[in-house]
Amino acid sequence: MLNAIWFLLIIIGVIVGGATGNIEAVTKAAIDSANTAVELSMGLIGVMALWLGIMKIAEEAQLASALARLLKPIMVRLFPDVPATHPAMGAMILNIAANMLGLGNAATPLGLKAMKELQELNDKKDTATNAMCTFLAINTSSVQLIPATTIALMASAGSTNPTAIIGTTLVATTASTVAGVIAVKLFEKMPIFKA
Repeated sequence: MLNAIWFLLIIIGVIVGGATGNIEAVTKAAIDSANTAVELSMGLIGVMALWLGIMKIAEEAQLASALARLLKPIMVRLFPDVPATHPAMGAMILNIAANMLGLGNAATPLGLKAMKELQELNDKKDTATNAMCTFLAINTSSVQLIPATTIALMASAGSTNPTAIIGTTLVATTASTVAGVIAVKLFEKMPIFKA
């Protein structure tokens, strides 16, 4: 679907550029954007390698596991339908801990495993459970302790203080996560959303 939308936008751009006599501007913008994308990607390599290295050290030092132990009491209350010892709970906790530490590559397979485990607890296979919706809201909003990608982008763009974003990111992602959890918990009590 997303490919179709991008294709449609490109076609519209070319048609409008041709109709208004600005096809050269459209071509120039496409080439300039491609150059900018390559320059940005190359600039990100060093910073991302640094942050991924730091995150790997944190992972090897069991920082994610320690964070998971801190999250477990909260998770048991957020997911009352999931047994505390079920593999879904472990996968969700590790996914959230990895996301908080900026370990997106490690978090993705854990999130997929968590959803698979939650589906095994689901009696109605074609309907998402409250636990699935709550996990999706938390995973989407994702509290960020270390926004590694944003720091890398800011450093690549020439920011003099790329880590200045850490405090505001923590506040914003915490607020979005709280709002997401409140919304999910309110919606799950509404009769229209009860399965």
